[in-house]
Amino acid sequence: MPGRRNSLQHRNSDGRRDDQRQRIAAEAARLISELGLRDYHQAKLRAAQRLGIHDERHLPRNTEIEAALREYQRLFGGEERLGYLRQLRTTAVEALRFFERFEPRLVGAVLDGTADQHSAVCLHLHSDDRDSLPLFLAEHGIPYDQTDRQLRWSDAGAERFDAYRFSADDIPVDLTLLPLSALRQAPLDRIDGKPMRRANLAATLQLLRETDT
Repeated sequence: MPGRRNSLQHRNSDGRRDDQRQRIAAEAARLISELGLRDYHQAKLRAAQRLGIHDERHLPRNTEIEAALREYQRLFGGEERLGYLRQLRTTAVEALRFFERFEPRLVGAVLDGTADQHSAVCLHLHSDDRDSLPLFLAEHGIPYDQTDRQLRWSDAGAERFDAYRFSADDIPVDLTLLPLSALRQAPLDRIDGKPMRRANLAATLQLLRETDT
């Protein structure tokens, strides 16, 4: 009897933990969608705080939050979100053409379909000349904000790269300049730790056609 009772208690504990994880994931998805939070770790910490859950063992994985976000968008996004995703992917196609000399690749929410009104069109550009992109933007009269971004290729540590942000017809476009060697291997995704999914112009055009159907 004691062994059976301990086993039942263990199953009940696991069930409560799973329920807590699902609740946090759902609340994090709502915060991401409604407030534009993009850091999944911060979103789940904030969600747990709002729900009064303080045991970090109950925090969901990033992949669980992404699944909850897709479900939230399916339930509440409707045609308005799909229309905005279509607009973002149209801008992505235009940007991929414009930055053709930098071997551009689309990454992020516009590619994976979770983009909303808070999202930017995110591109990875490639050149071994760090000055080439700011010069290109200046030559075309494009005002921009410059920052840097950390990306990882392994668990050994992160590297910093130049990043640029500007608006195209009120849609934010976010550029990260990487060396040409990065074309051979994508950096790791912050959500699942696997190499980032990337799309060239042809693949993005196909995505746009799929969005229109």
